[in-house]
Amino acid sequence: MAQDGFLIEVEPAKAAEEGRPSIGPVYRSLFAKDGFPPPIDGMDSCWDIFRMSVEKYPRNPMLGRREIVDGKPGKYVWLTYKEVYDIVIKVGNAIRSLGVQEGGRCGIYGGNCAEWIMSMEACNAHGLYCVPLYDTLGAGAVKFIICHAEITIVFVEEKKIAEVLKTFPNTTKYLRTIVSFGKITPEQREEVQKFGLAIYSWDEFLLLGDNKQYDLPVKSKGDICTIMYTSGTTGDPKGVLISNNSIVTLIAGVRCLLGSVHEQLTEKDVYLSYLPLAHIFDRVIEECFINIGGSIGFWRGDVKLLTEDIGELKPTIFCAVPRVLDKIYSGLQQKISSGGFLKNTLFNFAYSYKLHNMKSGSKHTEASPLCDKIVFSKVKQGLGGNVRVILSGGAPLATHVEAFLRVVACAHVLQGYGLTETCGGTFVSLPNELDMLGTVGPPLPNVDVCLESVPEMGYDALSSTQRGEICIRGETLFSGYYKREDLTKEVMVGEWFHTGDIGEWQPNGSMKIIDRKKNIFKLSHGEYVAVENLENVYGNVPDIDSLWIYGNSFESFLVAVVNPNKQALELWAEANGVLGDFDSLCENPKAKEYILGELTRVAKEKKLKGFEFIKAVHLDPVPFDMDRDLITPTFKKKRPQLLKYYQSIIDNMYKSAK
Repeated sequence: MAQDGFLIEVEPAKAAEEGRPSIGPVYRSLFAKDGFPPPIDGMDSCWDIFRMSVEKYPRNPMLGRREIVDGKPGKYVWLTYKEVYDIVIKVGNAIRSLGVQEGGRCGIYGGNCAEWIMSMEACNAHGLYCVPLYDTLGAGAVKFIICHAEITIVFVEEKKIAEVLKTFPNTTKYLRTIVSFGKITPEQREEVQKFGLAIYSWDEFLLLGDNKQYDLPVKSKGDICTIMYTSGTTGDPKGVLISNNSIVTLIAGVRCLLGSVHEQLTEKDVYLSYLPLAHIFDRVIEECFINIGGSIGFWRGDVKLLTEDIGELKPTIFCAVPRVLDKIYSGLQQKISSGGFLKNTLFNFAYSYKLHNMKSGSKHTEASPLCDKIVFSKVKQGLGGNVRVILSGGAPLATHVEAFLRVVACAHVLQGYGLTETCGGTFVSLPNELDMLGTVGPPLPNVDVCLESVPEMGYDALSSTQRGEICIRGETLFSGYYKREDLTKEVMVGEWFHTGDIGEWQPNGSMKIIDRKKNIFKLSHGEYVAVENLENVYGNVPDIDSLWIYGNSFESFLVAVVNPNKQALELWAEANGVLGDFDSLCENPKAKEYILGELTRVAKEKKLKGFEFIKAVHLDPVPFDMDRDLITPTFKKKRPQLLKYYQSIIDNMYKSAK
């Protein structure tokens, strides 16, 4: 199988040993057939990534934000690589003047902005652990991280200072200094000083670094550069230790991959920074941009203004989580359906024609230049007009959304997979490979991957379908969980990291994520249900945005809480003479019956077993959100919290269905 696709086999399969399941063959990317890409000369640390680009591209625009003139947003104004470097040196000197030494912990808390990156680079320069703080990891997460990582200095967005003050007095055992990205109020200053801490505005802090000079420590590849806390779906956040080596290795792999598919990044590329820098996905993308001297423009922090920021910045690379792309897809569908018969017909013809040509092997740029010009150019302009690559990560992207965007966006639409523990990048689908739809593509050319059988779930890595838990080996891996050796031992077996995700190799060498190892439960008649796999199947119903399926060993059938698609449900109601607004439609028994019927239709189409059919639904007009602690910041479902939140509704569904 692998030799025909984008994989090469580097080790044969192994039969089950005592106490361990069987393991499938070890594969790596075809682009690494001569070995993993060598490190970039002279680049041993995250500081080197930035320093080398300052030397090579001093006048290139590096960090940009929109100028506000008379209260209105204007053009992007830029700091060059050299200008950013000069400020970073001042920030680093100011930190050191407070007595913070190499290996010290520095927190950064707030939305993406130039000051975020400059604070991070100051940490990189002086060998400090950069620790992003992220309040949506759950109630009390900021307090937990400050205490757990023993943070002594924290850089904070102006509007988040109040959140830090709420952690007092618990965090004052460690915290000595607060630096605002902007201003501070007299009240805040008074409150902080009451606890014996120092607080500075950004400008005040920079003055501390004037006329001071500290030697930069020698940094090695193995040094930790960041502790990135990841939510997990239960328990306290885990501090993932990421070394310089993980990040510089990843960059070498990304460069090798992009070069192999003729899509290299250059210093002319422009990136919109809006996904949280506190997450590995955005952090490593921005490191890749800094490495090639590219330009990073920041959004204004308001999702309602995102389209406007895109239009002004005109990025060339657009990264997104599926939720953002789902909204783009829904918005486009709405425009198409309201465009009248003629426009509708033209669009559908152009879509079918271009898709047919792409399926026949044409590259997206050659599949139908005329349709691109006449029909799809408006979609391209909606993303600023210059986007050539759209990369989705963080959660699975629905196949129908991916297929649609591959045709209409006039750009490569790629889906990737990675965890904080794997430094964000492990698999990514390839440009112009339409048969990789619904997969996360082959591995990056700097990791080895194998599947381990999961007998209790019926997944066999040695069978013809090659299914099992995805295990990863390579230098991009994390260095362990901070202060949690027990958790590290759970996921690291020898040199292999066990992801907990179930994958299936495809004939072309790409990986399809089909399940999650821990999301398995038994129904009362003894049948096991792999719930994540089922949610992926039922996710094909176009009239729903999301669903959570529940079952337990005391019941013989499944129930679900569904977030219906507002536009789809309202169109159904109009066509069927059902009155009421969206909220009341979700309460309507006829609407529930309709959605349940759609779920049943898909279950039959996909030939699900009887016990995998959903027997009752509750329609919630409010999407699963972080405000109610129902999902993680990367939109993974928090199943214990969902059960707690919907417990009474679940009980009622079981009663009524019986």
